[in-house]
Amino acid sequence: MSGKPRVPRRLRTATAVCVAAGLAGAALLTPPASAATDALSVQYRTSATGATADQAEPWLEVVNTGSTSVPLSELKLRYYFKADGPTTTYRFACSWAVKGCGNITGTFGTLANPTATADRYLEIGFTAGAGSLAPGQDTGDMQLRFYRSDWQTLTQSDDYSFGAARTSYATWDKVTLQRSGALVWGTAPDGNTPTTPPTTPPTTPPTDPNAPALFDDFGYGSSSDPALQQHGWTVKSGQGGPGVPGATWSPADVTFANSVMNLRLTTDGTAAGTRETEIQTTARKFKNGTYAARVKFDDTPSGGPDGDHVNQTFFAFTPLNAPMDPDYSEQDFEYLPNGGWGEQGDIMYTTSWETYNPDPWNAVNTHTESRTSFDGWHDLQITIDGTAITYYIDGRVFAVHGEPYLPETPQWIDFNHWLIDLNGQTGSTPRSYDEQVDYVYFVKDQVLSPAQVAAKVAGYRAAGTSFTDTVPAG
Repeated sequence: MSGKPRVPRRLRTATAVCVAAGLAGAALLTPPASAATDALSVQYRTSATGATADQAEPWLEVVNTGSTSVPLSELKLRYYFKADGPTTTYRFACSWAVKGCGNITGTFGTLANPTATADRYLEIGFTAGAGSLAPGQDTGDMQLRFYRSDWQTLTQSDDYSFGAARTSYATWDKVTLQRSGALVWGTAPDGNTPTTPPTTPPTTPPTDPNAPALFDDFGYGSSSDPALQQHGWTVKSGQGGPGVPGATWSPADVTFANSVMNLRLTTDGTAAGTRETEIQTTARKFKNGTYAARVKFDDTPSGGPDGDHVNQTFFAFTPLNAPMDPDYSEQDFEYLPNGGWGEQGDIMYTTSWETYNPDPWNAVNTHTESRTSFDGWHDLQITIDGTAITYYIDGRVFAVHGEPYLPETPQWIDFNHWLIDLNGQTGSTPRSYDEQVDYVYFVKDQVLSPAQVAAKVAGYRAAGTSFTDTVPAG
């Protein structure tokens, strides 16, 4: 993080409305013939009932009517609709969900066999963080919505999956559900039974091979190497947050060897004996696009006793110029190998920030976490496209966060390694922890897949390019 304390938690957006899930006041629809033996079903309601609307609001629940638990990451739902025009594009958002909006993904696809009421679909998926659905349980509210990218009014009265009269949850066979690629609920528009992989994959914007980009292989001699500053990096020194008041930011502990940067944190359990490390871009010029880095996290110290509440990071952010500054933003990977902030063990946070007030503390953010060890090398990636912030770890989606957490202004790119507090352990023996970085990459206004990022990095290295920066000033 960029320099402030935080109590990790997800805040619901101001527009979120809590609706009690249930079937009261709604007659059940007749399910398809196969549904009698299905172990899963879908319930639907809408809070936008008009023939036209600013946005469509398909609210969904998945119900486990079987006898075994089902990992939600195995499930995909599809809501089918008729686009307002052949070139009209749409954006997905999650207003609120019992399982957490950060654990829900939304992508759009085009049907192979268009009908009078459907030529597109919204596909809803779940990250591993959503967990499993026990027998007899449901996901609870998923208050989903989508809207035209140009914010014009959309027509939904001709949409296959839309039900204007469905204002309370009830089973709905016009939304399909797949488990591990097999259709287990619902009926798709004629000739469009969903398959895995999709007959027509979800649409993604084309990428520009000449888009402005930053790549750095960290082939420097030391933190005082003139090339480091010439290439647009600032190494933090002196004192100041985040972390323990009185600790020192130590440029000498930012080191380089074999094109790998090492950020070392050393402490003896006192503020005066704590040295932290941070490096960030000098220019604020990074906003929408793809951010990527290969980072090695460290669960145990290189010497001395273990247990300190250290924070190992990769993130982008803008400054907070005033309490609740609307232009503030931040997207974090934060790994706490020994816990902290009330956590007792290994935990990875991805956190997206809208703003905050330092005193009294008020955080407007959303986060996704995984309580497991991330010791070792990992490929970290963030994509921001104006509709969502998507976090990847090792090529897999870890979290998706939407409005209101998207950045409004250009950002810095940053890595830091710091001590949250002095409560992890009380020993006075010096100990050091290492966070290493193999490379950093950013491409402006392009949403790349993890495979595309890997190919770009391999291309730079094959060409002998250790550094390039064509990203214009923000």
